Amino acid sequence: MRNYTISDTAHSPMLVFYEATRACDLVCRHCRACAMARSHPKELTTEQSILLIDQLLEFPITPMLVLTGGDPMMRPDAIDLVRYAVTRGMPTSMAPAATDRLTGPVLRKLKDAGLSRMSMSIDGPDAATHDALRGFGGSFDRAISILGAARNLGLATQVNTVISRHNVDDIDAMADLMATLGITLWSVFFVVPVGRAVKLPRIRPDQYEDVFDRLHHHSMRQPYAIKTTEAPFYRRFVLQRKGDPQLGPQRAPLGVNDGKGVMFVSHTGHVSPSGFLPINTGRFPEDSVVDLYQNHPVFRELRDSSQLRGKCGRCGFRNVCGGSRARARAVFGSHLDPEPDCPYQPPSLTPNDPLAQQTPLPKRNEALCSV
Repeated sequence: MRNYTISDTAHSPMLVFYEATRACDLVCRHCRACAMARSHPKELTTEQSILLIDQLLEFPITPMLVLTGGDPMMRPDAIDLVRYAVTRGMPTSMAPAATDRLTGPVLRKLKDAGLSRMSMSIDGPDAATHDALRGFGGSFDRAISILGAARNLGLATQVNTVISRHNVDDIDAMADLMATLGITLWSVFFVVPVGRAVKLPRIRPDQYEDVFDRLHHHSMRQPYAIKTTEAPFYRRFVLQRKGDPQLGPQRAPLGVNDGKGVMFVSHTGHVSPSGFLPINTGRFPEDSVVDLYQNHPVFRELRDSSQLRGKCGRCGFRNVCGGSRARARAVFGSHLDPEPDCPYQPPSLTPNDPLAQQTPLPKRNEALCSV
């Protein structure tokens, strides 16, 4: 399979997130899915999930499949789905919850099935911070234990961390913790007010630059890679640090965004640009996921930076950043509105421009909390 390039976003997603189930034992405060105790009765069956995998292989470039949730391990067929996707030639990762379902023998089965990478969520440098956000005592210690067991089996791992006002001062401590865990990637998420996260305070726009500075510092010193999720303006920060205010090097992730190299399929088959951008563009299996990604007006708009409004539309970094389209919709009401949390003001946009003075909409629960 050839390397994925930014031009491929026009016809093929690089990442497809399949929310295999909404069922989960945890009650995380920042859950975009409003996960529930049991599986939904209209959750895609094993047969439908296999058909979905087959259809994803029809893209010109085979995407990477990420099984997420809820907790995908709440599905009894989770390992079978991994094995099937890998057998068909699709790189497959998983984002399970840190529960006692992930025993040593289960981790071994996941590795033997060909799982490319497993992620664990750690939202603080210690149990007190992490467990308070996860709503489950012992979650921190269990996540650390699971990561250690996976490392001993040779299963590649990553850690997902949601940055909010609760842990924004712990970046350095968390970065040092990650270095002890043998992970491949630290994926740092920034709050999008959807699902339960509508009540979780985002960091202020003026705090982002300091967080980015710390992440950039650690990216050059730690033994693992660092990426941001729903903060594409980190790319702008890095390019400015490199002294190039324009496009910079075109590597695969550069420019990938909600609906632009990313697609999300819900537990009931609804297709969206991402899990944080719950615009229902169609439903599998009634609709083709290939056709929806390539031709639905919402996906096409998200891949056209000239459609962006306000300061994002006038920003010289719009092709490599574009702002969080999910946060723009959650705060302002449209996936084309400007990124509300980016502090950068493009030189061509004056403070008096009416498009720079948007008033956020009242916070509200999104469709992701419904079924």
